[in-house]
Amino acid sequence: MTERVSTGPSDGEAGGSNAVKDRQGQPKAGATKSTAAKSTAAKSTASAGPRSAAPKAGATGPKGGAPQPLTKAEKRALAKQRKARAIAARKRKRALTGALIGLLVVVVIAGGVWLISRSGSSTPEASASASASAPAAQATTPAPFPPTPAGADPALATKPTVTAGTGDLTELKVTTLVKGTGAEIKSGQSITVNYVGVTYKDGKEFDSSWKNSQAFTTVIGNGSVIKGWDQGLLDHGVTVGSRVQLDIPSNLAYGDTGNPAGPLRFVVDVLSAS
Repeated sequence: MTERVSTGPSDGEAGGSNAVKDRQGQPKAGATKSTAAKSTAAKSTASAGPRSAAPKAGATGPKGGAPQPLTKAEKRALAKQRKARAIAARKRKRALTGALIGLLVVVVIAGGVWLISRSGSSTPEASASASASAPAAQATTPAPFPPTPAGADPALATKPTVTAGTGDLTELKVTTLVKGTGAEIKSGQSITVNYVGVTYKDGKEFDSSWKNSQAFTTVIGNGSVIKGWDQGLLDHGVTVGSRVQLDIPSNLAYGDTGNPAGPLRFVVDVLSAS
């Protein structure tokens, strides 16, 4: 029997070996797909260029260079943002102004209500007190000076100028300077007069009702005044509204040692008698 010498692997073995090699050299399906994805990503990155990812506004280059210019879309977006902020600011300003005006109106209304309530709260007692005090205030108002009678000569409204006499005065002398149109004064009447008194020799004023703007009232004919007044006004028919000059010797005045001493001169305006 002839022996078959095997010089190599059998077809089956060879086929089997080749099959093994084929299985070892063939890449897995997953690996093939991953490699293909990486290749695609690399190509995509290479073709996208530096503007594939849009930088933010004002972003610098990869090495900190000059800012990248904004696109038209970015500029429009930025302009819209600024406009929106301006509109919001105007709205806030209008709201603040409206609030201030409203507050002012409230204050004015509140003040008016307070004034009305205050004026309405005055009590009848307070009104009566005010009315009662009014006549008192009117009563204290000083009367006009001088209190000249109706139809009197305007000269009686002005203080007369009285000068010194001449020579020796030994008897009473009465001179009518203004003749009044009123009734003749009588003894025992209360008369109101203005007067100026000076010393006869030098004309020095020692007394005057004009000094305090207050007329002098006295009873005539009962010794309330010096004899020169009683005799001079009563015995010579002096009338209301008259201005008379009385030159009075010392014996009908305060005497030679009185105060003032010696003869005197008076100018008297008779304003009323009753």
